[in-house]
Amino acid sequence: MQIAYLDCFSGISGDMFLGALLDAGVPFELLRGTVAGLNVGAALEVSQVQRKGISATKLDVLVNGQKDLPREEFWADAHQASSGEHRHGRGLKEISQLIDQANISGNARQTASDIFHALGTAEAKVHNCTVEDVHFHEVGAVDAIVDVVCAAVGAEALAVERFYCSPLNVGGGTVTCAHGVLPVPAPATLELLRGLPVYSGEVQKELVTPTGAAIVKVLASSFGPRPVMTTSRIGYGAGTRELTSQPNVLRITVGEAAATESAGAGPHLMEEEIAILEANLDDLNPQLIGYIMDMAFTEGALDVFTGAVQMKKGRPGVLLTVLSRPEQADRLRSLLFRESSTLGVRTRHEKRHILPRHHEAILTQWGEVRMKVGNLNGKATQYAPEYEDCRRIAVEHHVPLKAVMQEAIRLYLDRKNG
Repeated sequence: MQIAYLDCFSGISGDMFLGALLDAGVPFELLRGTVAGLNVGAALEVSQVQRKGISATKLDVLVNGQKDLPREEFWADAHQASSGEHRHGRGLKEISQLIDQANISGNARQTASDIFHALGTAEAKVHNCTVEDVHFHEVGAVDAIVDVVCAAVGAEALAVERFYCSPLNVGGGTVTCAHGVLPVPAPATLELLRGLPVYSGEVQKELVTPTGAAIVKVLASSFGPRPVMTTSRIGYGAGTRELTSQPNVLRITVGEAAATESAGAGPHLMEEEIAILEANLDDLNPQLIGYIMDMAFTEGALDVFTGAVQMKKGRPGVLLTVLSRPEQADRLRSLLFRESSTLGVRTRHEKRHILPRHHEAILTQWGEVRMKVGNLNGKATQYAPEYEDCRRIAVEHHVPLKAVMQEAIRLYLDRKNG
């Protein structure tokens, strides 16, 4: 299984992530064409720079011929700007319309929407308002829209099954933004990083931007030490500043995750540790269970399911089970205590073996469907169309859902069999 690991020892921003993708082999023409298709008056400029002796790729977004700036410089200069689209914010509805109209794949469109939704949710929490009422400041500017959409397209082009990420160096000191001078990390950034491992080093600058935090929150499936992998590609993306104590770069490593062969498990299976959280519920309104399951998936659960159980005093009940990665267990346990009626959550850690898997895009007569394919010993043995893709097509084109799924499978098998 191809994976990517992000080393965020100098934090992460949108332009650093894009520079790292380019340095790791994502074609610049792909990103440039994506920006042109957005039709927002932006362009890209790429260069090779040195950061403390490390060669890295620097990607700049140009709006009306001007490069994007670190946001403290942006806001220090904003009051002097008399015009320019990049000085104005946008609402989530307008941004969503831009993404929906973009000439990108359905998978990339969903990723871009998820990133901006994460940004909006964080801003709404900080300002105690609804997501729809959030007014994006620099986050909603053209350069940030370009960063997010290109991040989604570039991540897809990298063709990895899973992103992993190191603990994030957030920096220190203060930062000037739309709401004045604030401590680092800024409130929205800290909200986005809730539950993720962060730390501060010697650098007294903002190292993780809201856009960078949202990108890793959506893309990364795990945060921690580097997983066992065989490296094939390495990319360095440069930040705008030159730091005095360390190179201001983001490093991405791409390679093959180590496969394990364990007794009874069969060859070439991925082995990982998961946390299993369980709660018995016999006094909860059943309407709330579906909501809790949806919330758990939003918080990063790998799977959520229920089963009928017979509890004490003959009461019928529900066994709610949540599967998660170990580092997300605390957050999901808090969710169960907060949203359900349980007084206790059981937690255990187990190993699971999973088939390496990847997605293949299948173009049907109604649109693109992602096919999830599992491999055993290098051969595709499991395949299924992504439900959400098929559901969206069925609703938009008034076609039976089963017909969409059957057609996607037929086209996949036709391709597989030549």
